Amino acid sequence: MEHSDAARYWDEVYAERPASADPQPNDRLVEIATALPPGDALDLGCGGGSDALWLACRGWRVTALDVSAVAATRLARQARSRGLSDRITAMQHDVRASLPGLRFDLVTAHYFHTPYAQDRTAILRSAAHLLRPGGRLLVVDHGSTAPWSWNQDPDVRYPTPQEVAALMRFSPARWTVERADTPRRIAVGPDGSTAEVVDHVLLIRRTA
Repeated sequence: MEHSDAARYWDEVYAERPASADPQPNDRLVEIATALPPGDALDLGCGGGSDALWLACRGWRVTALDVSAVAATRLARQARSRGLSDRITAMQHDVRASLPGLRFDLVTAHYFHTPYAQDRTAILRSAAHLLRPGGRLLVVDHGSTAPWSWNQDPDVRYPTPQEVAALMRFSPARWTVERADTPRRIAVGPDGSTAEVVDHVLLIRRTA
């Protein structure tokens, strides 16, 4: 897909979902970032904005990007209503084309999957290089197909966290894998239904 096609696709997805009055952050972000000191965070594919809002409430300054203008506008509105506009910069942005020329202490990419073509490894690698020394890249991927997932291909294979890390080819002299595992949890879908799902969690720290 071209940029306009991808933006249109995700605009339609988010337009069909009403904005949550009480958006909840992703479990793995809470699990990992609670212990981190606040700093500057980059949220790739911010979607409904729950992660950006949670981080901002904890003192982080968040740059939140999404190809969907509906998602970015909705997050900006939520930030204003919560008095967090000074901590959240929400932008409609195609990360396939570029990334912000800023430095971060945390880059988070939750369920950064999409039906349109993109070099996901290159995007994650480029985003990781925006980290300051000591900063972390958190990638949380689907490890199973939920009943409400847009991709219901029974033959789909989800790369393991170790495989995702290997594809990025980070030098051990400058990068340390702090976590690579596949925990399970009970997830809630857009319609309120629940199912057990598997997360693929990868946490990499830039050491130099």
